[in-house]
Amino acid sequence: MTIFRQLFDRESSTFTYLLGCPETKQALLIDPVREQVERDLRLVKELDLTLALVLETHVHADHVTGAGELRARTGATTRASAAGAACIDQPLTDGETITLGTLRGVVLATPGHTDDSLSFHFGDRLFSGDALLIRSAGRTDFQ
Repeated sequence: MTIFRQLFDRESSTFTYLLGCPETKQALLIDPVREQVERDLRLVKELDLTLALVLETHVHADHVTGAGELRARTGATTRASAAGAACIDQPLTDGETITLGTLRGVVLATPGHTDDSLSFHFGDRLFSGDALLIRSAGRTDFQ
């Protein structure tokens, strides 16, 4: 069974998600917040996982991503849309499959909130960034 944690940053009202493979002990983070890097790394360690991948749903106007710091501290690969920030390790494209241990996800281009918005479908979960919000939809007037 996939390891799953939903994390929340009160300052930016941002959700970060951790998914882990129980067999390989590899993990990925979706939409980390820079101010929460210590919390995220502590959780990865507590769960006896190795952070291998950081995914971004879009370039965030409401917070600074923790992806670069996580990459520098763990060697994790950073991935996001080619239409977004140029500082990622590998661009993602619509329909691409993401594999990490036993985890399998599909990249879905979901422009609207931002031109580079992506969603990630892993098993029975869809990580939509700010394209879809709890009881709402993301604004479309950014970038």
